[in-house]
Amino acid sequence: MTEAVDGSPRPVVACYCATFLKPEMLHIYRQITSLKRVEPFVIAQKREEVERYPFEKIAIVGKPATHLVRRFWFKQMQEAPWQISPGEVEKLKAVLGEVKAELLHIYFGHIAVHLLPLIQAWAKPSVVSFHGADVMVDLDKPAYRAATRQMLEAVRLVLVRSESLGRALINLGCPAGKIRLQHTGIPVDEIPFRPREWPADGAWKFVQACRLIDKKGLRVSLRAFAKFAARHPGSTFTIAGEGPLRNELGQLAAELGLADKVFFPGFISQTQLRELFYQSHIFLHPSEVGGDGNQEGVPNSMLEAMASGLPVFATEHGGIPEAIENGRSGILVNERDEEALALALLERTANPEGLAAIARNGAEVVRKHFEQHGQTRQLEDYYVEAIQTK
Repeated sequence: MTEAVDGSPRPVVACYCATFLKPEMLHIYRQITSLKRVEPFVIAQKREEVERYPFEKIAIVGKPATHLVRRFWFKQMQEAPWQISPGEVEKLKAVLGEVKAELLHIYFGHIAVHLLPLIQAWAKPSVVSFHGADVMVDLDKPAYRAATRQMLEAVRLVLVRSESLGRALINLGCPAGKIRLQHTGIPVDEIPFRPREWPADGAWKFVQACRLIDKKGLRVSLRAFAKFAARHPGSTFTIAGEGPLRNELGQLAAELGLADKVFFPGFISQTQLRELFYQSHIFLHPSEVGGDGNQEGVPNSMLEAMASGLPVFATEHGGIPEAIENGRSGILVNERDEEALALALLERTANPEGLAAIARNGAEVVRKHFEQHGQTRQLEDYYVEAIQTK
C-alpha cells in the first residue's frame, strides 16, 4: 500500500476488467489511471492493446481449461448465466489478498454476475459499474434476472453512467439506496472548444464515431444523411469505428447513392479523432434500443464531440437527454425517426447562427457535468464510502 500526498496509506482498489482493454474502452483506462486517493490494481482474464493502454500493476488470471464446458453447462443445460468455479474463486481471492485489496470494482454488470461466487466468498466489499449494454441484455430470461438480482444484493454499491440506467436497475429490483451516479470523465482541457465556420457552399461535413453496432442508430444516420445530401450534394459523412455492421453499412451507403460521400476510416486514434471533429460541422448519434435490449448510458464520443464544439443531433434515448437539452445544447428526435432527423438537419443548417449557440452550450454542459477530474474525485468518494460502510 502506497501513501497519499498527506502521508496516509492509500487503500488498494482492485479493478476487474475481463479484457484489459478493448480499443473502445478508453474511458475505463482514463478512469483507472486518473485515481489519486486510492491505489488501483487491475485483474483481467486477458490483456489487449498493451501499447495503447500501458499499465504496470496488473494480474492476468486466465480462464481455466474447463471454461467452455462449464459455460455450455450453464447456458445450455441450466439456461442460466455461467459463473466462475470454486477453483477460480480461490485464485482470485489469493490475488486480492496478495495486493491487500480493500475493495473490488467490477466493470460491467454481466461480468459481475459471472463473478457472483467471488463477491459472496470474499470478506471485503465489492462495487459494480453499469455502462449501458450490460443492463437489460438477456434479462427476459428468469434465471438471468434472478442471478442479476442476487449480484445486486451482494455488492456494496452500484455505479451507473446515467439516471436512466439507475431507473432500469431499480425496476429490476436493485435498492435505490445502493445506486450512485458516476458519469464518464472527459478530459476537457485536452479537447478545447473551437468555433466552427459554417460552409457557405452547402458542403457540410458530418461525423459519427462509435462501434458499428445496432444501438448506435447508424442506419438512421445514413438514411437521414441521404435526404440531407439530396438538398446539399456537396456534403460528406465520415463514420469512424469498427464493428459487425461495417459491410452492411457500406452496402446501404451504396444503395442510397452515397458511395462517394460516405467514408469509413475504421477505428482511429484519439489524435486523429479529434482532428476529424475539428474538421467537421455536425455530429450525429441517433441511438436506439438494440434488438437484444442493449441501450446507451451517455455516449463518450458524443460528449467529446460536444466538448470540441460540434453541435450534436441525437435521440431521446437512454442517458442522452441527461446531457442534451433539446434545442439548447443539442437537437433530439425520437428513436428510429430518419424523417425527423433529416428535417432537423435541414432546418438547423439553414440557420448556422443557432448552431453556434447550441455548440457553445453543449461544450459548457460537458465542462460542468462530465469533466474528468471532478468525476474522478466523485468516484474516489464512492470507493471510500463502500470501504467504510459496515
